[in-house]
Amino acid sequence: LLDSQHVFRPLAIGISCGGPLDSDKGLIQSPPNLPGWDNIPIVEYFSKRFSIPAYLENDANACALAEWYWGNGKGFDSIVFLTFGTGLGAGLILDGKLYRGASGLSGEVGHWRMASEGPYCYHKHGSWESFSSGSGISALYYQKTQKHASANHVCDLAQAGDSEALSVIEQSARMLGLGLSLLIDLLNPQRIIIGSIFSRSESLYRPLMTKVLESECLEGTLGICKVVPSLLGEQLGDMAALGIARMNSST
Repeated sequence: LLDSQHVFRPLAIGISCGGPLDSDKGLIQSPPNLPGWDNIPIVEYFSKRFSIPAYLENDANACALAEWYWGNGKGFDSIVFLTFGTGLGAGLILDGKLYRGASGLSGEVGHWRMASEGPYCYHKHGSWESFSSGSGISALYYQKTQKHASANHVCDLAQAGDSEALSVIEQSARMLGLGLSLLIDLLNPQRIIIGSIFSRSESLYRPLMTKVLESECLEGTLGICKVVPSLLGEQLGDMAALGIARMNSST
């Protein structure tokens, strides 16, 4: 079909997926949001089907690549991308390279315990994801009101001045700031880029988040780091897959 339409043939395929996964082996390993996807050799399938190389990367890493190549991380050597969607995870570009860690599990910051109490997540109470993610916001709102609501709806209620929703978002924003302060002092990045919920509801989060950062961070690390929303917006998922292909095709 590509040949018949005189379309430029792609050099590689990038696959962005939530973990756990094994990038080196090209396996998707039972992501909680993809029931039944157990040890799927996704890279082998696409490589054989299209007769070009395929590459697999976790979604946070892929989004970090996309923002580094084309978004708010362009031109910087050290950036962090924070997913802040259904879950919470970080993709790291350090000294001009994607950093995966010794076993490919770098950036799993959602499990950090931020408080002794809080919604149950990652087999513990009070993880960062339980406060600063879509699932966490919904759980916090339910704890307070005994009502089910999506994170987007809670943010809409907060924008409209609902006191219970505002209380939830304030708690989430405070924990977002605390977690970011750890990342900033640990990694000393030039940019932290936050996607999804923060991109849509920045005005709710930024005042308290900034206050926490100013009280917790070293002056030298905070002074060089700017926290910004994703520039790529709704295109981020597509650009993330493209970023994987670009990185692997240029090495």
